[in-house]
Amino acid sequence: MSILVTGGAGYIGSHMVLNLADAGESVVVLDNLVTGFDWLVDHRVRFVKGNVADTDLVAHLIAEYDIEAVIHFAGSVVVPESVVNPLKYYANNTAATRTLIETCVRGGVSHFIFSSTAAVYGMVGLEPVSEDNVLNPVSPYGKSKLMSEWMLADVAAAHPMTYGVLRYFNVAGADPQMRSGQSTAGATHLIKVAVQTALGLRDAMSVFGDDYPTPDGTCVRDYIHVTDLVAAHALVLDHLRKGGESVTMNCGYGRGFSVDAVVKTVKEVTGVDFAVEHGPRRAGDPASIVAGADRIRAMGWQPEYDDLERIVEMAYTWEKHLGTRNDRPSVF
Repeated sequence: MSILVTGGAGYIGSHMVLNLADAGESVVVLDNLVTGFDWLVDHRVRFVKGNVADTDLVAHLIAEYDIEAVIHFAGSVVVPESVVNPLKYYANNTAATRTLIETCVRGGVSHFIFSSTAAVYGMVGLEPVSEDNVLNPVSPYGKSKLMSEWMLADVAAAHPMTYGVLRYFNVAGADPQMRSGQSTAGATHLIKVAVQTALGLRDAMSVFGDDYPTPDGTCVRDYIHVTDLVAAHALVLDHLRKGGESVTMNCGYGRGFSVDAVVKTVKEVTGVDFAVEHGPRRAGDPASIVAGADRIRAMGWQPEYDDLERIVEMAYTWEKHLGTRNDRPSVF
C-alpha cells in the first residue's frame, strides 16, 4: 500500500515526502508544479505531474498504487492575495479539495490528512488558541480552508474514512540535511524574505503594520520548524492507521515572536544590518496568533527544533544553497 502526497513538490510537501521516504514508506507525489519544483521531490518516490481535481488521473493513481492514505498539501496559501483574488482560493483550496475527497471516497482511500491553517481562527488575542476556539476566519484563504475542514468531517461521518486536520501556524526553516527548503520565487514568508534581504537578494524588506495591540506594535506569530510540522503529520497518520478516531490538531510551539523580534534575530544570525521599511497593515492579518498545542503534544509529539535562532540559521543556509543552483528560478 502507498501514500499519495499532493503538492509534494512544494515547500512543506517535499519535507513530508522526505519524512515518509526516510521511514521506508511507498510514496506517490502528485503536483502540477505551478509553485512546486520537480527537483525538490526525493528520488526514492514516484512523481506524477498533474492536478488534484483531475478525477481520472487521481482515480488511476489510487488504483494502480493501492493508495491507503492521502496527505493533501496542494493549494494556494498567500493571505493578502486571497483578499484581492478570492475566487482563485475557493477554486484551488475548496473546490479542488472537494473533488479530491470525492475521488478518494470512490477509490476506497482509508485516511485523509488535510493541510489547514491557523487562519481559520480569525482575529484572536495574545493568548494561545485551542482547537475548540470559535472559528471566525477573516480572509478568503482562511474561509477556503475551513470549508474544506467541514466537508472532510461530513464525508468521514458518511463514509468509511478517517481524517486528520492539522492547522499550521507559521512554518519556517529547512531540512537539517539541506535536502529541501522554501524555494518559491517571490515568497512572502517573513523569515525567507528577511534572509533574502540579508543576502542582498532584496534591497529592503517591508514590515506591514507597527500599530497593532502587541508589545512592540508588530504582529506576533508562532513559528514552527517545517521538520517538526511534518513529524506531526506522520504521528497523526500512525494514529489513524492504528484505528484511531479522526482528529483536529494545532501545529505550533505555543509561543509567539513579533515581526520586529524575528527581524532582529535574522540580523543577529546573519551579521547583516539590512534595510527594513515599515508600511501600513495588510488586509486579513490578525494582530497575534499563537498555538495552543496541548492536543498534539498529548499524542506524543516531541518537537526537535523549537528554537528561533536554529530555524533562522537553517533558512539562511538553505537560501545560500539555492544560490548555488544553476537552474535556480529568479527571485521575482
